[in-house]
Amino acid sequence: MTQTATLSDEGPAVLPPLPSGARRVLVLSTAAFTLMFAVWLMFGVLGIPIRDEFGLSDVQLSWLSAVAILNGSLWRLPAGIITDRLGGRLVLTLMLAATAIPAYLVARATSYGTLLLLAFLVGFAGNSFAVGIAWNSAWSPRERKGFALGVFGAGNVGASVTKFIGPVLITATAGSVYVGFVDGGWRLIPVIYAVALVLMAALVWFGSPSHDIRPGQGRPLPQQLAPLRQTRVWRFSLYYVAVFGAYVALASWLPKYYVDNFRVSLTEGALLTALFIFPASLLRPVGGWMSDRVGARKVMYWTFAAMLLSTLLLSMPNGYITLRLPQKYEADGLREVLPYSIGIVPFTLLVFLLGCSMGIGKAAVYKHIPEYFPQDVGAVGGLVGCLGGLGGFLLPPLFAYTQRWTGMPTTTFFVLFVLTLACAIWMHLTVVRMLHQRSPELADHFEHPETVPSETVGDPR
Repeated sequence: MTQTATLSDEGPAVLPPLPSGARRVLVLSTAAFTLMFAVWLMFGVLGIPIRDEFGLSDVQLSWLSAVAILNGSLWRLPAGIITDRLGGRLVLTLMLAATAIPAYLVARATSYGTLLLLAFLVGFAGNSFAVGIAWNSAWSPRERKGFALGVFGAGNVGASVTKFIGPVLITATAGSVYVGFVDGGWRLIPVIYAVALVLMAALVWFGSPSHDIRPGQGRPLPQQLAPLRQTRVWRFSLYYVAVFGAYVALASWLPKYYVDNFRVSLTEGALLTALFIFPASLLRPVGGWMSDRVGARKVMYWTFAAMLLSTLLLSMPNGYITLRLPQKYEADGLREVLPYSIGIVPFTLLVFLLGCSMGIGKAAVYKHIPEYFPQDVGAVGGLVGCLGGLGGFLLPPLFAYTQRWTGMPTTTFFVLFVLTLACAIWMHLTVVRMLHQRSPELADHFEHPETVPSETVGDPR
């Protein structure tokens, strides 16, 4: 009999440990994804010295990060499907090796156009997420999928790697030349990453189980794509735009935000950004564990509530309201009321809360996928990741344009507030509609699709 974990009023049953092969896949894929994520978002820090060297505007700089995010999102759907068919070991190894080439060439770029092209090619690294999700889902037992996918997703912490090593290396090596042709400064970072990518490709190939699990092998492509017709998949995708796309956008945008608005150095801005990245990444396993215990949708309610609170406060512009009064009350007829300003400390605390919410929410979104679509994690997870990543592509330019249109930097967070509110409303309306149509028998079970009749699980809402 297959061992399953059941929920009761006293909590979940003891969950089985991950098998040895699943543990090796989880460790290696997480390490590889951490590196790939660092490469994918390296322009968040490199962009500042690049802007100074090439004389770029803020909008030009935003597109440099945006095109990398774009290419790291476009191929997630096919990457997930191919992984289900060929296995994660082969696909991830090839992806690591292929990304090393444009990563090295970034160090040789001499024009903005060349940098834009290479940033797009380097962005291919972001598609490793769909590969790792499908690979770990294939190897992990059902009762541990939330935790395993949460641990893998914690590789998002790679976004902080460049923020820690970048400013120090850029400052310490500026003007130097190594092994006769490698320039120091910001150009040294992509060379280091290129070497690390090749080494990691070898580790994945020789360290993971040689006999891979391929749940999509032999299945017709239309059958793999069929779940994508369900509205539920697109709703999960919008959630992922809010918790992941916005995370990616802020990870690349915050260093510049700190430098421009709080007048800190690049090093300080990068370290303060890490206080957002760490909880947004390292709490992902906690989000997976919580989703395994209490249900992913409850976790999503908590996530959206915390995100709405933090983004609302962050979106309020510094300033005051001016009232026109009779001169008997004010000599000049004006009175300033309700002054508001946010210093760097409360700003950082609110951004930290936002990061915590996103980290937990990312795992909760992906907990839904193997529960509703156990045979199609590659396709569904790929599409959700693709659209979430595309959100990360669109948001930085949107931040730049709204700031230019309004003259207020805080519009960055108002954009995120509106996005989160739309997700929360759609989710709540869906839950209410389900309870109205299925109650009372569904009221206690909608968190766990395995307890709902099959026709309900297949409901495409």
